[in-house]
Order: sequence, then C-alpha cells, then structure tokens
Amino acid sequence: MTAGAPFDPKIECMDPEARRELQEQRLRNLVDRLLSTDNFQGANLKAHGVTRGTDVTLDEIHLLPTISKQDLWDHYPFGLRIAPEEDVVCVHGSSGTGGRPTLIPYTANDIEIWAEVMARALKGAGATNRSTIHNAYGYGLFTGGLGVHHGGLKLQATVIPMSGGMTERQVRLIEDLKPDVLCCTPSYALRLAEDLKDNSIEVGIFGAEPWTEEMRQEIQQRLQIRALDIYGLSEVIGPGVACESLDSEGLLNIAEDHFYPETQDGELIFTTLTKTGMPLLRYRTGDVATLHEPAGQRTLTRMSKLKGRKDDMLIIRGVNVFPTEIEAVVLEHASPHYLIIEDRRTTTAQLHVAVESTQDIKGKLAQDLKERLGITCQVHVLEPGKLPRTEVGKAQRLARWSQGQAPIDGLT
Repeated sequence: MTAGAPFDPKIECMDPEARRELQEQRLRNLVDRLLSTDNFQGANLKAHGVTRGTDVTLDEIHLLPTISKQDLWDHYPFGLRIAPEEDVVCVHGSSGTGGRPTLIPYTANDIEIWAEVMARALKGAGATNRSTIHNAYGYGLFTGGLGVHHGGLKLQATVIPMSGGMTERQVRLIEDLKPDVLCCTPSYALRLAEDLKDNSIEVGIFGAEPWTEEMRQEIQQRLQIRALDIYGLSEVIGPGVACESLDSEGLLNIAEDHFYPETQDGELIFTTLTKTGMPLLRYRTGDVATLHEPAGQRTLTRMSKLKGRKDDMLIIRGVNVFPTEIEAVVLEHASPHYLIIEDRRTTTAQLHVAVESTQDIKGKLAQDLKERLGITCQVHVLEPGKLPRTEVGKAQRLARWSQGQAPIDGLT
C-alpha cells in the first residue's frame, strides 16, 4: 500500500488563498445560475436582496438563506433542478418520510465530478491503478456502490461490483480474488470479519453510518487493516464529499473546491459549487461534526468523524445523547453488536442498551454509561447471536418504542 499520494496534486495541494479565489468565483457563478431560474432557491435569493453573483462573497455566505431536506421534499420530485431535462443522465436518492424519497438528478458533469472526488478518496487511502477494490456498498438509487465504482474506474483500478448482501459469496470472492481495498459500511466489515479466514485486504474505506474511534480499532484488530472513514450524501454528490487519507491524522479531507463547508450550531452545511443538475446553496445536512485546519501534504480543510445526526439525537429526561457516545462505552465491554432503545411507552422516557456477551458485564456497563452520559440506562446482556446482523446496508443501531412489543427476544 502506497502512502496515499494525492490524485490531483495541483488541486489537493493548492495554495489556500488561490483555492479561496477559485471557490469565490464558483460561488458567484452558482448564484448567477440559481437567479436565472424561477425555482425555489432563485426566488429565495431574490427575496433576500441578491440580484447577481457579485453581490455575494465567501465572507458573507453565512448571511444567505439555507436549504433543508424538507425543501427538497416540498418540491418533489425535481422542483429544484436547474439543468434542462435532456441533460439529466441518471437519478439517485435516499429514503424519505411517508415513502417519499429524496431524488437527485445528475448531469454528465455531475458524474464526472463524482468520479473525480471518489478517485481522490481512493488514491488518498492508498489505492492505485494496480488495486483490486471489493465494493460491498449497495448499487441502485443509494449512491454508495456506484460512487465507489465511478471513482475506481477513474483511478483505473479493478472494481469488484459485489453490492450488499450474499455474505457467503462476498467471503468467497475476497478469498479468491484477493482484493487490497474493501469498501462497505463499518458494521458490514465486522460481519465479514466473522467469516473471513484468508484476508488480503490492506485498507478499508467505510461510511454511510456514523462510527466511533472504538469501532475503528475493533475493525482494524479483527481484519488487520487500516480502517478509514468516508463521508457523503446524495443531496451533495454521494460518497466522496470528504474522506480520510493515510496521512490525514484521523480526520477527513473535504473536496472543498467542489463542496464549500460550513458549520452552524454543530451542523454541517455544504454548498455545491460546481454541480449543474440540482446544485444546492447552503444545504443543511443534519450531520453533526467539526471543521479543522489542513494537515499532511494536502491543504484541504478537514472534518471530524460524524458525532451523529441531529435527528438521531435522543433527549432522555432533559439530557442530549448521541448513539455514538453509547457505542464508545459499549465497545469497551462487549461485541460491536448492540441495540439502543428509546422507550417512550410511559410518560417518563427510558434508555435501554442491549449488548451481546458471555461475561457478567451488566453492572459495570451500566455504571460506565451513567458516568459518560449522566443518566441511568437499562442494560440487557444477551447471548451471542441474539441481535440482528447486518447483511444489506446499514446496521440497525437505534429503535424507538412508543407502543407495542419489544422487537428482540429477551427485551421488555
């Protein structure tokens, strides 16, 4: 595995002042493009007194209105598209409320940007044109699988398009084809680790769900690989918005020449500077993270691993709790198979944490959770195999009970 050299040094290692000039020019071009349409974003800018791109600067971008997923739902399916219909080459999306997904139209330009930033991510993780990439992210509307696929082809690596599920076949192909790169969710990496015997993998690029440093250590120990984090969302581009490199010191390099980052009250906000299908100005992601200065050979702003999503934050008896805080404690005591339950079947909310173990850890785990979170949790220790395993997509880590029966035997 190489040292994770940049895929495009002139951009990834660009002088920060020169990059800022590029970002500002792209921001002004974006504003002009939005103002030229009659859609929601253009009208919103006009309502805030913006008449042309030269009215805005990066220093004042925080004064512009934000946009949220609710706005995408309100203008479903393609009310925020600005490209002509004939320029759309594909559609991706994610699940939504009430069976209504979030759909994102992509132009050929958008696909090229996506391939570029994913090639950067893969190269930064040590992949080369000689690599074999085992891609176990799902293919389809979900952007994960095809994002890795586009980037792998751009890098001229060999991509194994496994998609999710069929764990027995996944293990067989890993053992037979001997890939050096694994791409999947972190929870599925641990599922594969249960069955893999002959492992050629050197690095894993894991994302699509928040995961902790403790989970990273668990994966690295079980698979004997470097485990790196990747971040993205379909509204912005898909995976490749940011990714760790081998020298980024545990933080993720943001492809900020394409996606301008901000934080507001801890929430990540991105502006898609170069997208042409459905660009978004100051999109509130709902993801909670922090921004950091560059490190290593790249001059890109970095972001932390996700602390969680704002809508996943639990409020238990007045205390704010993110599932990742619970995971950090659980992995000190038990296997990575756990379930957090927000129990609101009575007027006083309760927090349950179910784990698998053959040891008597209930008392110590409950004590450590109380010290970390500041509230009492009901701990349930189940036999190994009682909690569901991840076979496709993201692991179920959080359940909310309002009425009805407990979903797992042994929990009440």
